[in-house]
Amino acid sequence: MHQPLISVIIPFYNMEAFLAEAVESVRHQDYSNWELLLVDDGSTDKSREIAQDYALLDRRIKYLMHEGHVNKGLTASRNHALQSASGEYIALLDADDLWLPEKLSRQVAIAAAHPSCALIGGASLYWYSWQDATKEDIVVPVGCETDKVLPAPQLALQLYPLGTGAAPCPCSLMIKTAALKKHKGFEEQFSGIYQMYEDQAFLSKLYLNEPCYMSSLCLDKYRQRPASLVSSVQASGRYNEVRYFFLKWLRNYLTGQKLKDPRIDQALKAALRKSKYPRFYAGLQRLNKILGGNA
Repeated sequence: MHQPLISVIIPFYNMEAFLAEAVESVRHQDYSNWELLLVDDGSTDKSREIAQDYALLDRRIKYLMHEGHVNKGLTASRNHALQSASGEYIALLDADDLWLPEKLSRQVAIAAAHPSCALIGGASLYWYSWQDATKEDIVVPVGCETDKVLPAPQLALQLYPLGTGAAPCPCSLMIKTAALKKHKGFEEQFSGIYQMYEDQAFLSKLYLNEPCYMSSLCLDKYRQRPASLVSSVQASGRYNEVRYFFLKWLRNYLTGQKLKDPRIDQALKAALRKSKYPRFYAGLQRLNKILGGNA
């Protein structure tokens, strides 16, 4: 079987507590034809030294940083790595998450069996017990038909944020490098609090344009942390603002790409209204419960 080179991208910013564990999960893959691009997004803690030490330890690992060692954000860091990537596929891993040892080998086998697919993802273990052994970890499958090729734009309709199905976690993804570059990589306007939707932006471009495959396999651990961006945005009450930013971007993308699908248009219009007027729709939902679902 053809063994393509996989370019693994790990951006990091002040992740000294977790970075080594993430890197080790790549080094312990049972598939060996990979390169690891560690992108330093202006770290001020010891994670910079950790990454540089790994680059000296393993010739497959490269240390990258922005000019002037500045902080540019997650999407800019991924794009920086994308420019340096030599692999046929890109695999994403955040600096606080982990892969199981068979992650790459399983996905390379899927890619070989379904060469038309630009995107491969799967279930993830939402990992709570890393910090508190009394908490239960939960395997969350992707909310669509699994273990088959799904044509565009099926996933855009089925999965969050337009659909109701659970979206894949970034650490579960493997993407054809050519397809990612064709669709202009990662969207850098999703920075600051809007970074919460950065994965949904590049995923939407692939869902809308390319065949995709979502596996039933769980091959990664998605670390759950109270200090995460998602938690802080929800706690601040700015979730609808962030969601509305994404939905406006999606509307502009569809217009710019001249992508017309009545089902997408209808779902997007409904989502825009709900995010723009969250209090009205929350009240309508409460009324609907009171009236037994007849409102």
